[in-house]
Amino acid sequence: MKQIVTELTKGNNVRENLSNLRKMIKEESEREKLKALLEDKKDLIVGFLQSEDAKTRKNAALLIGDLKWNETVDELFESYKNEKTLFVRSSYLTAISNLKAEHLLTQIKDILVKMQSEEVSEENRKHHQEEVRALNKIVISYEGITKHTAITSGQEMELLLVTNRNHREIVRRELGIDNASVHPLGVLVKTEDLEKVFAVRSFRDMLFPIHTSELLDTNPRKAAQQLWDSDLYELLKKIHKEAGTFYYRIECRSSMDLDKRSDFSKKLGASLDALSGGMLVNSASDYEVEIRLIANREGRFFAALKLYTMEDHRFDYRKNAISASIHPSTAALLMEIAKPYLKEDAQIMDPFCGVGTMLIERDRKVPAREVYGTDIFGDAIDMARVNTELAGRKFNYIHRDFFDFKHEYLFDEIVTNMPVRGKKTKEEMDAFYGDFFSKVKEIMTGDGVIIMYTNEVGFVKKYLRLNKEYKVLQETCIQKKGDFYLFILTLKR
Repeated sequence: MKQIVTELTKGNNVRENLSNLRKMIKEESEREKLKALLEDKKDLIVGFLQSEDAKTRKNAALLIGDLKWNETVDELFESYKNEKTLFVRSSYLTAISNLKAEHLLTQIKDILVKMQSEEVSEENRKHHQEEVRALNKIVISYEGITKHTAITSGQEMELLLVTNRNHREIVRRELGIDNASVHPLGVLVKTEDLEKVFAVRSFRDMLFPIHTSELLDTNPRKAAQQLWDSDLYELLKKIHKEAGTFYYRIECRSSMDLDKRSDFSKKLGASLDALSGGMLVNSASDYEVEIRLIANREGRFFAALKLYTMEDHRFDYRKNAISASIHPSTAALLMEIAKPYLKEDAQIMDPFCGVGTMLIERDRKVPAREVYGTDIFGDAIDMARVNTELAGRKFNYIHRDFFDFKHEYLFDEIVTNMPVRGKKTKEEMDAFYGDFFSKVKEIMTGDGVIIMYTNEVGFVKKYLRLNKEYKVLQETCIQKKGDFYLFILTLKR
């Protein structure tokens, strides 16, 4: 680092040496070392902003931003305004975004407004869009985004409730709304009664379909034009009390690899921003709206809005989760399917309770008397206690291996999301299921019920053959991908 600084003072390989210094200061400790080395050489680095070489100017600006030299912000801004090379301009703004520049905000906003109304050639479009994004980022960092208030009653809304594809009819039935129909992605419903919708726990997401003349094109610029020609902005205004600028992110769900998907979303967002003239702003880190794109087999996109202005409080209790946790909407769906077999005031046990989601959703569906959960993962037990308290319930959680668990009375129901195989061998999982079916006989009442969510159908059926005391009440495929099933069993004794 010291040698590179010496080379810079001699004017040797300036562009490369500035770039190398940036690579060396990714860690805070290294950045502080360089700041100390350059303490009396700030004028040298700032002077490189006047270099005849464009990439030298770019690297100098970015290094100044990395080092957070706030006292240089005015010189950076003047250099930005005077910069003629388009690919360099956004680098000055990236640097300025790391510095204290609130006093420049009025000028920055004026430049942004002007740029949003400019006609741009195809050749310059990419750099123009990068500059607009950088300007927006600075404005948002000081002013935040425009806050909107969702209208939740008094007008009919068209909603798409995203749910398990195999069980869309269950959600439609639970809604109890006449104007609801099955859709390829879930249930399509028109209603003024959002409270009635949020009373249903078995859908995963609420979306607002964007009406386009046809599915969105795979070309991001064409797709942006289709979105702007659609009812997208009118829909946003209709659902909110305020109009103005809406800040959004793009969620692209397709079979494209990550880099292509990211590139598509970036280009789409930049083109949509330009078409909207600042009424829509793509902001990946600070937004109230998600434009969700779902690809069909040909790669074209169905488009919908997910609104973070419309709060969903159904699962507020789920403060904690671990990687193995079941999604609460899936747990709610399982309990709706199992509802005919649930008993009021039952004594319930979850042998592998995790953070408590299955037990909480079971108790919400039909109130229980006593609820117990065990798990060998102590952190999960702690999380379950917090979640359950937030849900307003009182359950008994025990940090213990289920197979060592003993209790003075028997349970009416065993409700569980069975652990996935993970790193266990086939033989280990075989033994695990064998032990499970043996243990349940010790702790469950004669007419008790097992509600089991599993993707090890083969082991379940093997041990049902070996344990004739068990009877299958219901077997339901929940998710074909991954082979997940719900088994409802009872003991014949």
